[in-house]
Amino acid sequence: MVPSLAPLALLHVGASIRWTSFTVHWSTVVGLLALAALYEWRAYARRAAPAESRATSHESRRAYFYSGLGVIFFSLNGWLHDLSDWYLFSAHMVQHLILTLLVPPLLIAGTPGWMLRPALKYAPVAAVARVLTTPKVCFVTFNLVLAAWHVPGLYNMAMANHSVHITQHLMFMAAAVMLWWPILSPLPELPRLAYPMQMLYLFLTTLPMSVVAVYITYSDNLLYPAYAAAPRILGILPLEDQLIGGLVMWIPGGLIFYAVISVIFFRWQHHGEDTTAAAQVGWRPAGRP
Repeated sequence: MVPSLAPLALLHVGASIRWTSFTVHWSTVVGLLALAALYEWRAYARRAAPAESRATSHESRRAYFYSGLGVIFFSLNGWLHDLSDWYLFSAHMVQHLILTLLVPPLLIAGTPGWMLRPALKYAPVAAVARVLTTPKVCFVTFNLVLAAWHVPGLYNMAMANHSVHITQHLMFMAAAVMLWWPILSPLPELPRLAYPMQMLYLFLTTLPMSVVAVYITYSDNLLYPAYAAAPRILGILPLEDQLIGGLVMWIPGGLIFYAVISVIFFRWQHHGEDTTAAAQVGWRPAGRP
């Protein structure tokens, strides 16, 4: 049964988006500050270590990490958040693409392996991490999470209940970190795929997303009625908005994967061989040159 959307509709009927104001949701600020504090705590611990045990500087990585936090902030606050939550399904699809295809690569690229490695000294943590970063598990988890949250019943529940909506976004980002791990892993203990397998992995990832997008795009029924009562933005009708949202997932979403596949291909050609994950992250086992 689809949960009642009456509270949402009553709150926003007759309202219009305020382009001159920027809404901030403090739960996102607290979460981002907690991530930044954790990151700086690990960086401080590294600086305090004996000089001979330090790795190379991670300042360039720091920029990626904080860029990721910044993108999260502007995705979950302000105009994109307001358009996504109260007005346009298509804006919500843009938000989801940002949270799954842009934010996780920035966070992973911004996190040096030495920040994460201490957790692997605990055998249970290492065992769980090895399972969760297996390419098959990453692939299946991401696509199941993506498909499940676009089933009308679950999606409409998220639109009617803020706590469920927060859970939806957290699950998207966690599953997307798993998705990108075999491509960008900074830890040789939890290695990247070889270049050819990275390309195959990302190509296969486009297929389930395309199925979900086609389902949304070609539906003749309004799947997500939360947007039906909202004031129209640019005169876009609810079914038109739904079609645009499906196309956003289908075309830009797919093009992002193909762009990354192209980059991987040229990196592979540049190396002239199928380099190992260890070489990709600048690490060698003890005893090797």
